[in-house]
Amino acid sequence: MIVIEPASLLASLAAAPGSTSGRAARLGKRELSSFLALAAEELGVKGHISVLLTDDVTIRALNRQFRKQDRATDVLSFPAAEQVEARRKSAALAGDLAISLETAARQAEAFGHGLHTEVKVLLLHGVLHLAGLDHETDSGQMARREGGLRKRFGLPLGLIQRSMDMAKKAPTKKSAKAARKKPTRLAVAARKRSAQP
Repeated sequence: MIVIEPASLLASLAAAPGSTSGRAARLGKRELSSFLALAAEELGVKGHISVLLTDDVTIRALNRQFRKQDRATDVLSFPAAEQVEARRKSAALAGDLAISLETAARQAEAFGHGLHTEVKVLLLHGVLHLAGLDHETDSGQMARREGGLRKRFGLPLGLIQRSMDMAKKAPTKKSAKAARKKPTRLAVAARKRSAQP
């Protein structure tokens, strides 16, 4: 089941300044549910997955409560500890996912695709965690699996690949310090010009 809370969230995203022609408003829950089921099947995740599509305030509170990190994030995964008894029959519960649509909308804009695509990227990442994979502790298994499934499903870069790409582009303290020490040829030429009377 996919729940959007607060209910007015999609409308507020579509009306937000910088929103690209209402792309935020088009979020087919039925198609997302089908995608979720397909991703779970591919990963061998059995049982019901509940998804909360919410705002930054709510996901920040969840992140603070369960991960002791006081900041908004894009997706949180909560694997189920045990099977849950449902009316007269036992139904397996795989776990819950929480996705911030506000963060997802910003990421979709930054990466040049729609909110619907970004939510699929986040769903895939969350289901990988429900399958027991963890990019923070493994040796690249989750990144490889996410990359393969992302290609199979026709999705753009996944979260792990994005963070690895950003880490490569980010200057290290050492490179930033070296850049400050070694002026470029243009900077040297500009200094010479400004020093001349």
